[in-house]
Amino acid sequence: MGWMADETGLEKRTANFVPLTPLSHLQRAKEVFPNKTAVIYGDTSFNYVEYHARVSRLASALKARGVAPGDVVAAILPNIPAMVEAHFAVPATGAVLNTINIRLDVATVAYIFDHGGAKVVLVDSGFIGLAEAAIEAMEGEAPTIIEVPDAVAGVGASGNYTLYEDVVAEGDPNAPWHMPEDEWESLALNYTSGTTGRPKGVVYHHRGAYLMTMGTVISWRMVLHPVFLAIVPLFHCNGWNHSWMMPVLGGTVVCCRDITPSAIYDAIADHGVSHFGGAPIVLNMIVNAPEETRRSFDHTVEVFTAGAPPAAATLAAIEELGFNITQVYGLTETYGHVTECVWDSTWDTLPQAEKAAIKAQQGVPFPMMEGIDVVTSTGESIPRDGTATGEIVIRGNSVMKGYLKNPEATEEAFEGGHFHSGDIALRHPNGYVQIADRAKDIIISGGENVSSVEVEGALMHHPAVSLCAVVAKPDDKWGEVPCAFVELKPGQTVEPADLIAFARERLAGFKTPKRVEFMELPKTSTGKIQKFELRKVAADL
Repeated sequence: MGWMADETGLEKRTANFVPLTPLSHLQRAKEVFPNKTAVIYGDTSFNYVEYHARVSRLASALKARGVAPGDVVAAILPNIPAMVEAHFAVPATGAVLNTINIRLDVATVAYIFDHGGAKVVLVDSGFIGLAEAAIEAMEGEAPTIIEVPDAVAGVGASGNYTLYEDVVAEGDPNAPWHMPEDEWESLALNYTSGTTGRPKGVVYHHRGAYLMTMGTVISWRMVLHPVFLAIVPLFHCNGWNHSWMMPVLGGTVVCCRDITPSAIYDAIADHGVSHFGGAPIVLNMIVNAPEETRRSFDHTVEVFTAGAPPAAATLAAIEELGFNITQVYGLTETYGHVTECVWDSTWDTLPQAEKAAIKAQQGVPFPMMEGIDVVTSTGESIPRDGTATGEIVIRGNSVMKGYLKNPEATEEAFEGGHFHSGDIALRHPNGYVQIADRAKDIIISGGENVSSVEVEGALMHHPAVSLCAVVAKPDDKWGEVPCAFVELKPGQTVEPADLIAFARERLAGFKTPKRVEFMELPKTSTGKIQKFELRKVAADL
């Protein structure tokens, strides 16, 4: 130990310590993979030299417009090249990227603009109306809109704002990037789905995203030049950080604006897509695709799926079509996936039903995570018996810095030295974690989190509603959808369709109940609604 006490001359230097950042990946790829295709969308593609130049142009143009380190630049964009480029260009100015869910309602977008303090927002022409209405509803200073038309999708410009390509053209392809001096600097701002009240702003750091990109390469068993189909929305945990990852391997991002069976099969057959991530709804879409949309391919496509586990029948059907499915698990607060169902080859000979049951498990930590446990309310590890349940707690490099402007929620989330997920799980004898229930009654619909509390709050505004409870109803297409059980006030009547329409006026479409049932709600002796009873009813509807 004596030599460790005397570290004279062994300090950090520029030669031996560089802050970790995903920006380094694209800087390297420009030199190592200059002619490899980096981005594809429709008939347009960029190699790594062109991709790097466009990112540099955008970054320098944003800087010329006053974007400075620490500022927030928002984006309301589907998975198109501008969104991929923004993932590098915004942090290359030292600013923080705030990608906003394109399915949100006006009031929530306005809140995010105000709370995050966006200085500029990149907006797809198809969502200009949403951005304008949100700005109108803001309390603070409005962000400057840069409009992004999409010729591939036939979405034309409104003619009212500066266009994205004009901004890119203004920039310098050789402009230097602002690299972080500290890897703890903020990289991205992502908002939760608002499980209780307003959504919380989750802040990512450069270090966590960098290690996320490295851990994913290992866990997905990736080699040079993968072709990744961007199905997971880039506004959702930054597409699980995959755009930041692809330059590591000289890979290709194939942009996908509208997720359809034909778009997926065409991308696999035409571009050789080797990897993509998606919610179980995407798997169902592939399995149930019309015969005329299917295309043949001769390689195995690796798929990460997250959210409600896919049904055993879906897993069996999709793997016969040439897809290998790996269940992963994570949250906005963990940059996306942090556990994976690592497959043991000794399971290959098991019956299909047993294999599907294992594949539905959330599994074990990714390499960049320090530890994931399931604990009791007093913080003790639960038995690994496949029966006892507790809360999933997480510790590792790919955990958020905290919640923006919300120190109380941050301290609560990090109590005891771990991040508390709020998700209830059991643990199998081999250590694999499996979610048993969702705390706070989260519904996962098409990969998007829906707060039952928020939906209930919207329905309770209706003058005929006395009480309501919203639970998840299994759905072949979306995995789960909101189902509302309603007690009406004495003497009041209302049609289910009218209540659904009432909710749709106040909520994003994916949060709106898909079914309404009228009944006296089951309650405990203290008046608490017994949602577990309602889940049983919903499962049989």
